[in-house]
Amino acid sequence: MTPGRTEPVSDELPEKVQRGNIRRLSIAQALAGANTVVFYATGSIVGNALAPSSMLATLPISIFVVGMAACILPMGALARRHGRNAAFLLGTGAGVLTGLLGMLAVLMGSFWLFCLAGFFGGAYAAVVQSFRFAAADGVAAKRRARALSLVMAGGVAAGVVGPQLVTWTMDLWPPHLFAATFVVQAAVAAVAALVLMGVKLPPPTSEEIAGGRPLAEIVRQPRFVAAAISGAVSYMLMNFLMTAAPLAMRLCGHSQASANLGLQWHVIAMYAPSFFTGSLIARFGAGRVASAGLALIGLSAVAGLGGIEVAHFWGSLVLLGLGWNFGFLGASALVLECHRPEEKTRVQSFNDFIVFGLMAIGSFSSGGLLSAYGWDTVLWVSFVPLALSAVALAMAMRRQAARAYAG
Repeated sequence: MTPGRTEPVSDELPEKVQRGNIRRLSIAQALAGANTVVFYATGSIVGNALAPSSMLATLPISIFVVGMAACILPMGALARRHGRNAAFLLGTGAGVLTGLLGMLAVLMGSFWLFCLAGFFGGAYAAVVQSFRFAAADGVAAKRRARALSLVMAGGVAAGVVGPQLVTWTMDLWPPHLFAATFVVQAAVAAVAALVLMGVKLPPPTSEEIAGGRPLAEIVRQPRFVAAAISGAVSYMLMNFLMTAAPLAMRLCGHSQASANLGLQWHVIAMYAPSFFTGSLIARFGAGRVASAGLALIGLSAVAGLGGIEVAHFWGSLVLLGLGWNFGFLGASALVLECHRPEEKTRVQSFNDFIVFGLMAIGSFSSGGLLSAYGWDTVLWVSFVPLALSAVALAMAMRRQAARAYAG
């Protein structure tokens, strides 16, 4: 067996348990995704209303991303020692706290309290990111990519429910815009906790707690480097553009309802392909699917540069969602090829730490670029990391093909 390749799972779960886990994780993905959509749809708007400077309007969303990056490794360590379910419950608790703090921030007019809510929202999202990998636990190697993508498909419901939840609740607590929205957000996180209680995963083994090979050895693999860069760029650019888009639409004179609907179709485009992305990965390979995702993200930027009408924003957001799906799931499937079973939580959490650490950079910069230079500059800047990621992925695929030919 090639070093670093995923070995067959020795503790494969019964078929009924596998199906139940995927179903519950998909539902939890939908509920948690709705929470994320709520914060992204409202974060820059509330931030712009509460911040001492317009340059800080997107800071709450950036703090959300910082919360993800800061909590991924601790949550991964918790899952490695005590099981994923412990991390699931702690994460959903942070989600409830996000909604309650967001409500208080709006009522009190406190920008910094809203930023704190964003941090806990990021902690919740850090745990949610592990849902896709949890779906592969106890599943035969050839079926892991499909299990991973089916859980991500739960985000389709998030794309419908999240923006509409904002629209339905934003004015329910006058004159406090979005206060009721955050109350409902907390309730949705509590429901997700109840759903996750029924997930049955293999307990951590002594080998998994020990951690396997040194992490430095694993992450030096060209496939892991390509997977981490592709996943990071896909997520960073998705966040980079999605963070700025709602505020850019408002600055261009478009309504909040139009921005919400654009985000709705964007999130649907992010997750709807997941019903067949796993099959595409199995047929064409994770690297090719990730490459297609990067190309679609590039087309998203091109579409956005075409104009500032609602259709241009919506078209850009839909292409961005499709590109994220192929890029991120393709990269995630590559990660599954880079570790042994006992190394999974450590390697997966380190990969996500890289992804969301770089994503935080994009999030912090998008608001300042939008405020100082405009929407077109935000779009042009996105081509730089895209080019770097495409080169890294091409080099890894070429090396893998050369080894396969030599072998």
